[in-house]
Amino acid sequence: MGARRVCTLPGDEKGGGHVSTGAMGAGPQSRLPEDERKARVALSRVGEPGGAGIAEIVAAHGAVEALERLVRGGVTVRGSVPEHYSYERLEEDLEHTERLGARVVIPGDGEWPRLLDDLPQPPLCLWVRGPADLDEVSGRSVSIVGARSATTYGTQVAADLAAGLGQRGFAIVSGAAFGIDAAAHRGALAVDACTVAVLAGGVDRLYPSSHAQLLTAIADTGAVISEQPPGVAPIGSRFLKRNRIIAAISCGTVVVEASLRSGSLNTATHATEILRPVGAVPGPITSMQSAGCHQLIREKGAVVVTDVAEVADLMGQLGLDLAPTKRGRTRPIDSLEPEDRALFEALPMRSHYDVEALSRAVGQTIRQARAGLGRLELRGLATTDGLDRWRKSR
Repeated sequence: MGARRVCTLPGDEKGGGHVSTGAMGAGPQSRLPEDERKARVALSRVGEPGGAGIAEIVAAHGAVEALERLVRGGVTVRGSVPEHYSYERLEEDLEHTERLGARVVIPGDGEWPRLLDDLPQPPLCLWVRGPADLDEVSGRSVSIVGARSATTYGTQVAADLAAGLGQRGFAIVSGAAFGIDAAAHRGALAVDACTVAVLAGGVDRLYPSSHAQLLTAIADTGAVISEQPPGVAPIGSRFLKRNRIIAAISCGTVVVEASLRSGSLNTATHATEILRPVGAVPGPITSMQSAGCHQLIREKGAVVVTDVAEVADLMGQLGLDLAPTKRGRTRPIDSLEPEDRALFEALPMRSHYDVEALSRAVGQTIRQARAGLGRLELRGLATTDGLDRWRKSR
């Protein structure tokens, strides 16, 4: 066997992928798939999805050749276990997927969400349960995330935002967790809007189990998706990798409530890294469940959002989703010239003042006061008793 060459892939300094290449060994003699879809499914078992090493090999050589190199020993990637591959296991995964009523979506499919290609390490493939076309719905979508231990304020805001955005044609993306995630999904379902749940485990592992009914409802009308093969358990590190998909598959992310160590801040970071807009809902300054949102606004450049119109303006189409400028209630006297406003303020509500008394009260001549009172009368703001005495109109 010839000398081995070691190359470090981008991201290795962060614990990403370390690849050693050398002469092709005999390796296991298991049958290898010849099409891209099956190869990507198989690679999801060989290494943890979302890792830099396998993603780099696939980007360089395609999934079929990448799998062959890994299984036959031509290349090794830190974190990959080629011994986990078998054609029989691949067939079992595909059969299990079919029994679930799910499908495998890969890059190049019409349904593949092109927004995911902005990720440094996009998923190898996605398992999908539900009728939603992922590329179509992701083109007008918002991720709503936040604290699991949410307050009543947070869950109400999340549900209201999701429902309002759903009525405007946005799909709602979240992670099906307790608290804000669940409230966002339920808000969308309440108005028959599309919602997408991104899981940290396989699409057959409805987690948390108490949300099985919610996830089933999502799968009936929207989509439940994962980059993990069926049967894979949701563990901590997979939630963090799942967050990058939540951030990338939508047009932007809104954090409704978050403590300073909330996982939703990780989602916001992923969104910022791929240049997606991030909105944050402010809360009481005394609430630790809003401290993370305030940090995003203060230090990370998140945009304050307080209602559906502001979120749509941030995440939607330029011009189409422009939020109206917020103003206080307009009063008839707001547009008065200063002299006329002074006259109006000097007028009594019940009794009448003569013009001479009014002119003295506001420092105007009688002629100026009489002209101003005429203008106020035309606006319906002043009325006279016919004897040149005046008061405010009721």
